[in-house]
Amino acid sequence: MADYQRISHGFSPVFDERSRVLVLGSFPSALSRENSFYYGNPRNRFWRVMAAVLGESAPALGDIDAKRALLLRHRIALWDVIESCDVRGSSDASIRNVVPADVARITRVAPIEAVLCNGSTAGRLYCRWLEPVTGMQAEVLPSTSPANAAWSLERLTERWRAVLLASLA
Repeated sequence: MADYQRISHGFSPVFDERSRVLVLGSFPSALSRENSFYYGNPRNRFWRVMAAVLGESAPALGDIDAKRALLLRHRIALWDVIESCDVRGSSDASIRNVVPADVARITRVAPIEAVLCNGSTAGRLYCRWLEPVTGMQAEVLPSTSPANAAWSLERLTERWRAVLLASLA
């Protein structure tokens, strides 16, 4: 296994003044950091799930502008709980020495009404570091990571659909 590295997030959150739902991951994977955008691993199902839930076509893997536009059209903000940490590769389980993201950067601008966490690590870290800042409880959804093989794409989509659409209503 790779040694620990101190890594900073590397790219900005997606949001605007119309964003109402904040989706938080834990920390970008090695492929996402390499691609300078969220969920850059082609095996991660995040973009397919979001597109299906929102009734749109999935953006091409490298089309950052289309991904950003998809979220903003539907008043969704996207970021991660962690700004920097020590991590081995892409392993959430290896994360330590966390510096949390400045979530107020989003909440000062956007009228966020709901927080959704992509996976249990994001949920646990949100509760510890960011919930005291936002004052909002998060709904923890099953991770779209390929490591979460227990959840099929169809099952993930249905669970995310139920929660995300209710949050946007």
